[in-house]
Formats: sequence, C-alpha cells, structure tokens
Amino acid sequence: VQLQASGGGLVQAGGSVTLSCAASGPSFSSYIMGWFRQAPGKEREFVVAIGRSGIRIAATTDYADSVKGRFTISRDNAKNAVYLQMNSLKFEDTAVYYCAADYRPLGWSATNYERGYDYWGQGTLVTVSS
Repeated sequence: VQLQASGGGLVQAGGSVTLSCAASGPSFSSYIMGWFRQAPGKEREFVVAIGRSGIRIAATTDYADSVKGRFTISRDNAKNAVYLQMNSLKFEDTAVYYCAADYRPLGWSATNYERGYDYWGQGTLVTVSS
C-alpha cells in the first residue's frame, strides 16, 4: 500500500486542522493505521492509531497522553482514507506528521509502536504559531 499524507500547514495556537492520509492499493480495511510525528531535533513519536474492526467489533483506538481529548482519529474504508482531527493545537504539536499502515488480521487492535508498521507516508508539516 502507498500512503499520501496531506492537510498540514500553519495554524495558530488553539486552532484546528485535519490531516488526511490517502491509501492506494486493495483491501484498505485490512490495515491498521497510525499517525506518528517528529518535531525538530526530536525522535519520532506515536500520536494515535486505529485498529481493524472485526465481526461486530468496532475498531479500537489508542492515543498518546499528550493528545488525548484534543485529537481524534477516524477512518473511511470506502474512501481508503484515515483522518486526524487536531483541535486546541499547542506550539509543541509542531512537527512533521506521518501516517503509517500495516496489514493485520480481522479485529487487530490499534498499535502504538513504530515497528508495528511496514508502510509509511512521506509526512506533512504542521506548524503551530504561538
């Protein structure tokens, strides 16, 4: 699968932005998806992830503590896309945001570590001005 992240830009602190990650290739619903970010001079870190839904089981989500209550991940399997709604942005949210994917069995939970993903997008920069 190939991933294309978009939606980044310059936003004021307290503002909102929605990132999109478009996936190409078949069976998008078979992939778990995640967002990671890398701030200047720092290591890449986990932000949020969404797992695979199962039979009568909704997809699980997992959020980094730093973004809980402010960020929301969602996926639209019909559109082969995952979204990251970012609200109440802070200066420290400034980073390049990467979407990631990995093929997993039905019902696989959200995964919050980098080595859990084989496919990565190119990243989109979000700059929060104070």
